[in-house]
Amino acid sequence: MAELLVIKIGGGEGIELDAALSEIDGLVRAGTRVVLVHGGSHETNMLSERLGRPPTFITSPSGHTSRRTDRETLEIFEMAYCGKVNKGIVESLRHLGTDAVGLSGIDAGIWTGTRKNAIRAVDESGRTMIIRDDLTGRVERVDAGFLRLLLDNGRTPVLTPPAMSDEGVAMNVDADRAAAATAAALGADELLLLSNVPGVLRDPEDRGSLIEAVSSLEEVREAAKGRMKNKVLGAEEALTGGVARVVIGSASGASPIADARSGAGTVFEGAIA
Repeated sequence: MAELLVIKIGGGEGIELDAALSEIDGLVRAGTRVVLVHGGSHETNMLSERLGRPPTFITSPSGHTSRRTDRETLEIFEMAYCGKVNKGIVESLRHLGTDAVGLSGIDAGIWTGTRKNAIRAVDESGRTMIIRDDLTGRVERVDAGFLRLLLDNGRTPVLTPPAMSDEGVAMNVDADRAAAATAAALGADELLLLSNVPGVLRDPEDRGSLIEAVSSLEEVREAAKGRMKNKVLGAEEALTGGVARVVIGSASGASPIADARSGAGTVFEGAIA
């Protein structure tokens, strides 16, 4: 069976995709099967500003940050993620020669799960509030059979949120954790989570404080701040789901995928307590 990689590339400000997409094309040509998952947060923020709906973020009592997603925000989110970003990536890959297929988690019910009926969030004063109309949730099921159908026919899936809730409603989901669920469902050999930071940093202000080989999950849990918490959760979930190796690394540079695979970043491998 050909090697299978799940690669998630973030959508933060400053991320350039050209080098990574060129590497994906090279991997596919060499016989490696690739599923690409992408974000689009920066494009969504810019579009929200242009449409007069500045983005709003909420923070849970445990410190997880997420986009406040009401129906109008979800529609803007879909314009950016499913439209501009997804189709731009597919165009680039097809131009290179990779037979890419762009899909959201809604399509064919690739990603499904439970919408959060109530979200606890902390406001600026430190007061905890309950939000009941947010359209967010978590990917709990992946249609691996459908993705294998594409892969077995030489296609390269390019996946993006949103996902579909059990009630049949679109919902925003964290793309890192969706990629982890996808890697576990497909039995991927490796999961790469690439973004605009080099990995998990002991000090977020010091890029020299990178945690390289993970020997303790507790250490990376304590070090992870903001959105990095979701990447660490995704890494843990992928390992629990049977993925042998996960790397949280940088999407920058001339060869970000090769760099991550060679150990540049925070590497989770084997049984970690």
